Amino acid sequence: MTTTAVADERQAEGAPGITQDASANVSFARQPILNRDNMLCAFELKVWRPDGADTADAHAEGSAGTLDRATPSNRQPSATEAIVRAVLHHDVRAALANHPGYLQVTRELLFDDAIRHIPAERFMFGLPPDIEADDALIARIVELHGRRYRFVLDNVAQADEKFARLLPYADAVKIDINRVPQSMLAKFASVLKSAGKLLIALGVESQATFEQAFNLGFDRFQGYYFAHPQEAAARKVSAPRHALLNLLQLLGGEPTVAQLEAELKLNPVLVMHLMRLANSSGLAMGRKVTTLREAINATGTNRIARWTQLLLYADGRKVALEDDPLLQLAATRARFMELAVERLPEAGRDETDAAFLTGVFSFVDAVFGGSLEHTLNVLALSRPIRDAILQREGVLGTLLTSIEALERGAWDDIESACAKLEGLQVRDIAQMGLVAAAWAGIADRSAEAAGLERIQD
Repeated sequence: MTTTAVADERQAEGAPGITQDASANVSFARQPILNRDNMLCAFELKVWRPDGADTADAHAEGSAGTLDRATPSNRQPSATEAIVRAVLHHDVRAALANHPGYLQVTRELLFDDAIRHIPAERFMFGLPPDIEADDALIARIVELHGRRYRFVLDNVAQADEKFARLLPYADAVKIDINRVPQSMLAKFASVLKSAGKLLIALGVESQATFEQAFNLGFDRFQGYYFAHPQEAAARKVSAPRHALLNLLQLLGGEPTVAQLEAELKLNPVLVMHLMRLANSSGLAMGRKVTTLREAINATGTNRIARWTQLLLYADGRKVALEDDPLLQLAATRARFMELAVERLPEAGRDETDAAFLTGVFSFVDAVFGGSLEHTLNVLALSRPIRDAILQREGVLGTLLTSIEALERGAWDDIESACAKLEGLQVRDIAQMGLVAAAWAGIADRSAEAAGLERIQD
């Protein structure tokens, strides 16, 4: 593990959850976009600004607004300044985990020169269906295209006059396949593919929908189909996963080092990863760890348990863990739950551990298939954790509801959840979601550098 990776991991683990400039008054939800290999290839950032946040003076078209100018202390940043500053914040960059970002833009943002501070190589700009496609907008798009900015027509459901006018300047088209008539979808996709456009399927929430879009030649898929049990039906439940499940059952009972050593010896691949982790620069004991017992002592049962929990979701293919959508979702949910419960009154170590477990196992049926309740019974989780996952009961259930709403960008649902959570607001939930996503990416990259890359079939 590099020194930088260790420092980044420690910074992420110690993140307080709220680090963004309060004056920005902008929050983001992050939604995964997968490629045809079912691996992460990008994220869309959904923007939220609370009511009244747009009262600051907005920049007019053709404004020379720039972040190089200091914002006077007697006014809030304009709407466009706030969005650009928020996009450039460290938490947002880290949450993208080296993947490109898709950002839906407004007309005002496009005409503000502050937009040029957003790196063209990292973002694609989404043009919403209701944007006015007049000559001035086309000219601005052409100008920005010359600066290597790329555009995607967002939430397309029909080929109207506005769509036809903007299409020549778009590199990609995002189609809501649930709104386009089925009789037209195949021809629509074929024409756009022939025109050389990247096709992104929006609203892919089931395996059947994914397969339909895949067969029509779509290149990218946005939705949470990969986290539903339908995907598990086609997924091989590997022997290493079953070994991990057995290990988790043992870890749940506070095992002795001797018991852990005996169980780990049944899984040589996990032993290899554990030895490398124990000898990484972040955990090194000052000398090389040469025995399994030393590795257990160096790593600690808590860390072994957490990585075992997360590795249940590893795909098994030889890909970077930061590209694995299931593992990233599990790690982000788990870290979010942990961060959020720490913000609540009277949260102790037991509550923190329970929150992490709730996030990890909230969709474990996507790995093993079958009944979620049955899998939770096998894991012998405590009643509050089970009730939170199955019934959304208690504080843990409310927090789980809030992170699921954040994944959808359902801001009203997050606000409803916050009404039941003392001291947490929508902005807090969104910011902790970004911090959790950054932790997931950093932790995975650190683990890969340490040799904890993946459980291979």
